[in-house]
Amino acid sequence: MTVSLEQLRRCHIAVDLGAARTRVFVKGTGLAVDEPSAAAVNTRTGALIAVGALAERMTGRTPDYIRVVRPVTGGTVVDIEMAQRMLRHLLGDKLRRQLRRKPRLRAAVSTPHDSDPLAQRAAIETLLGLGARRVELVDTLIAAAVGCGLPVEQPTASMIIVCGAATTQVAVLSLGSIVTAQRVPVGGNAIDHAVIQHLRHHHELMLPSQSVRPLQLALRGTGLTADGPSRTEIHGRDVATGVARSVIVDTAAVRDAIYTPLTSVIDGIGKVLRDCPPDLVADLADSGIMLVGGSALLPGLDQMLHEATGMPVVIAERPDVCTVLGMGAMLDGRIRPMVLDPLADAQGA
Repeated sequence: MTVSLEQLRRCHIAVDLGAARTRVFVKGTGLAVDEPSAAAVNTRTGALIAVGALAERMTGRTPDYIRVVRPVTGGTVVDIEMAQRMLRHLLGDKLRRQLRRKPRLRAAVSTPHDSDPLAQRAAIETLLGLGARRVELVDTLIAAAVGCGLPVEQPTASMIIVCGAATTQVAVLSLGSIVTAQRVPVGGNAIDHAVIQHLRHHHELMLPSQSVRPLQLALRGTGLTADGPSRTEIHGRDVATGVARSVIVDTAAVRDAIYTPLTSVIDGIGKVLRDCPPDLVADLADSGIMLVGGSALLPGLDQMLHEATGMPVVIAERPDVCTVLGMGAMLDGRIRPMVLDPLADAQGA
């Protein structure tokens, strides 16, 4: 973590800028914003037409002069001006007026582990443009671990996997810090793309990119597990004729298609375990792996990771909002560091 708990308690808002969704936690209020990280812009006039869920629904359905942009990619702000405009509209007039009353507005923002200085500066500039006087950076892994209730401050190992839309972060934490971590450039988008390509190449079917994640369409019920349905019906558009049609898809084949991008995640887990001290690895045999992030709800992902690692895998209660709720807990002062007093220990001995 790049900031102390004392500094975080002075912050008024916490922002989680994700590739898929943007979330804002307001101190004393709770989770105030949870919307897709998308904005629709009129390219002729530069006017902002829609943000959030409405802009998300416009994707693939707009005329030429309207463009749907995503100012955040892989947890990194790639378009500062558009990110500021999107955040202003997502916050709304009432919340913006409430924040303007604070003369020394402090904000906290989550950044991916080992993000480069340019990415950190982009996140800071985005919130400074919204009126923040000071911006604190919080490691996404620490915030997510706090948000899902892991004993981060204890001298025991906690392993967490943050499954985002563009990247997956794997880490082992102990005593409030990251012992070893790995960032893999594979996320929910890559898995969805693997399913889309499989259906295109093997069934000549194109799936709509909107409304529901293609994977959720393809794998209902028990999804990717061996106990799930062996076949499933998919509705889409024929690649050659453009006519709507449906096909019967073998679930095992879809499972194999998804496994290809997931091998990178499994390799990342292996590297983290190899770099981790043996005593902490022994702790993980009992505590297992905690899955958080929007893509943690992928059907059968926990079972795949369990079979690959042999460790128990648990999905957080609210995996998609763990990061912002963790920052909110630190803002509200609900997280206390473990106090070590060597003088008291010496006297007691």
